[in-house]
Amino acid sequence: MWHQLIIKAGRELAPVIADAMSELGAVSVSLSDSKDEPVFDRLDGEAPLWSHTTVTGLWAEGDDIDGVVAALEDAVAPDPLPAVSRDKLADQDWERVWLDRFQPININNKLWISPVDIAPPPPLLPTVYIDPGLAFGTGTHATTHLCLKWLTEVSLKGLKVIDYGCGSGILAIAALKLGAAIAWGVDTDPRALEVSRDNARQNGVDDRFKGFLPDAVPADLTAPIVLANILAEPLIELASRLTAMVEPGGRIALSGLLAEQVALVAPHYEASFDLHSELHDGWALLSGQRR
Repeated sequence: MWHQLIIKAGRELAPVIADAMSELGAVSVSLSDSKDEPVFDRLDGEAPLWSHTTVTGLWAEGDDIDGVVAALEDAVAPDPLPAVSRDKLADQDWERVWLDRFQPININNKLWISPVDIAPPPPLLPTVYIDPGLAFGTGTHATTHLCLKWLTEVSLKGLKVIDYGCGSGILAIAALKLGAAIAWGVDTDPRALEVSRDNARQNGVDDRFKGFLPDAVPADLTAPIVLANILAEPLIELASRLTAMVEPGGRIALSGLLAEQVALVAPHYEASFDLHSELHDGWALLSGQRR
């Protein structure tokens, strides 16, 4: 069993409570929106928070939860501690629970994304079998879905592809399954590259996938297809680097940004690309051909 404490607090008090929970031995601490309030990625480096935030902490069964609550009261003093909700959670194989909810996804009727142990239903299409491990990317998120859809709509046969911020490798592997000759994955997290290589091996394309940390990317690496499914701020910071990776006449796809952030990101690429945007569930994909 696990002890769970849930506290609803304002924007100022929530991070204080979250920090205190971490210091008091919580095995996990999460913050979430209490009232369905959109908060966007900020470009000033500060973490966005909701005006009504739910802070959730998890402790092991043997921990002194009464003592934790008392310590939280001291941590926020002289402010009063908001109401505390207590729950007990039975231990589960959380990875298995998540995977049971991950079912095959059809992309544009041209591609399947499927868990490694599930055969997708008809029609018979190229299939990416994915085990996300500790890396982001299963095709369920709107930004990944937008990128996958874009890949099914461009000609990839025999082309080279760069997937910048590859996560689980899902986009690079999908490109290979759709006819690309070779794909390079770039990520700042060595674990993501390890997961990407494992997924490439699972899909029988590991001989055509190469992974790099950003500092190890060859200086002259270019491709006719470049994807970057990251966030608005790094898309802006990496604009010159990503642009240089796209061969003349090649195509770029940028995602990981909210619809409201298109106007912030687009100006950094418009000098080199004729851009257009596509939206899905409030998220956006910017794509275009290099002049």
